Amino acid sequence: MKRISEILSEAQGARPLFSFEFFPPKNPAGEEQLFRTVETLRDLKPDYISVTYGAGGATRDRTVEWVRRIQDDFGLVAMAHYTSIGARPAEVLAILDDLASAGIRNIMALRGDMPKDDPNYAPPADGFRYGSELISFIRRNRPEFCLGGGCYPEVHPEAASAEADLASLKVKEEAGVDFLVTQLFFDNQKFFDFERRARALGVTRPIVPGIMPIANYKQITRITAMSGCTIPVELSQALEACGDDQARVLAVSRDYSVRQCRELLARGVPGIHFYTLNQSQLTQEILREIRRS
Repeated sequence: MKRISEILSEAQGARPLFSFEFFPPKNPAGEEQLFRTVETLRDLKPDYISVTYGAGGATRDRTVEWVRRIQDDFGLVAMAHYTSIGARPAEVLAILDDLASAGIRNIMALRGDMPKDDPNYAPPADGFRYGSELISFIRRNRPEFCLGGGCYPEVHPEAASAEADLASLKVKEEAGVDFLVTQLFFDNQKFFDFERRARALGVTRPIVPGIMPIANYKQITRITAMSGCTIPVELSQALEACGDDQARVLAVSRDYSVRQCRELLARGVPGIHFYTLNQSQLTQEILREIRRS
């Protein structure tokens, strides 16, 4: 299977990439739902599919199996997320061996969320404090992998400032990341401002916007509170006006996401990465509408 960096390079200036992200299922029923969704979305011919980790890397072994199935059973390029929280070098190398054996060549290398039950958490003495350290370690030891990294248009919640956050992003690029995918956002101007400042600092890697269609308003408010993302007043008022009418919520979300993606694509972004929340219908409708543009 191809490296995502190769797909980005081949598509540059010719077409945007579209990709989908899934989170780890919690039980066998969720696993069946995951692969039903992958089956449905395969018809849209995504450029790749990624699978995240559970909190603290709780699903490391299962993530390898899920991305292997996505590639082998569905014929799609897959990317495994890998978070460095709690990991030691020997463990990272073992996981890399498992991924390589499964034919996986793409990794989203992240620090991951700090353990919620341990406010004084510190990484192992030989572990990794930041995503950039994990990226550097993989690049030195297994250069054959294509490495994605994360970035925050609205500043990482733990960053001291926007400037410090951008400086960390530059370190991540220097460590060897191949491309970047943003945290979700709903205000395109915040993305454009972030991209401009990153380029001015010398960040050159492709920056792919991450878009999360809203299927559940209460759920998205929890997600945005954790990620530091803001919801524009226009969108929040429109969603609140829907009340308990789920059909209206989906219609508002679909229309907003289509407009958001069209503007991003018109401004030349390399692609759109959809955070699907393991659901297919809304993402299908949005992508089909975009492609009709």
